[in-house]
Amino acid sequence: MEQPSSPLEKELPSSFQGNRDFYEENRLQKLGRKLKEEPLIPLGCAVTCWAFWGATKSIRSGNSYRAQQMFRMRLYGQTFTVVAMVGGSYYYNSDRILRKEYNDLMQARKAQEKRDAWIKELEARDREETDWREKMAKVTEKREEEARVRRAREEEKERDGGPLAKAVKKLREGVQ
Repeated sequence: MEQPSSPLEKELPSSFQGNRDFYEENRLQKLGRKLKEEPLIPLGCAVTCWAFWGATKSIRSGNSYRAQQMFRMRLYGQTFTVVAMVGGSYYYNSDRILRKEYNDLMQARKAQEKRDAWIKELEARDREETDWREKMAKVTEKREEEARVRRAREEEKERDGGPLAKAVKKLREGVQ
């Protein structure tokens, strides 16, 4: 099988095709997706917070036995959370790799689109400048032609002496 020459030619991973939510998500959607992917982590955090709150409440009421139980519960909740994080990390590793690959492809594609738009803009500006220079060359050429015609008329007038000189010349010929 032929390898693509650039990341832009590479197809997107097949597991992401058709999943519109995967392609573009905001922060709230990402949080929701993470909670769905790894629901044990928020559960462990909730248990830890509940145990810590219970321990604080027990200390204030003076029940040291219940406070000790709650501190142990907090420890178990934190351990559960860490185990859930490590387990989820191993379990969802392949999805994270695919997501990173997808993000890299999308960044490369956006950079290429931006570059193409920039080149298109430069080409348009170049065409405009070329058209303007051609137009200015025609205007300059036309002005030079008009100047040549004007000089030719002035030289002719100088040779002939102008309309007054022509009239005098005709009178002289008529007198002779």
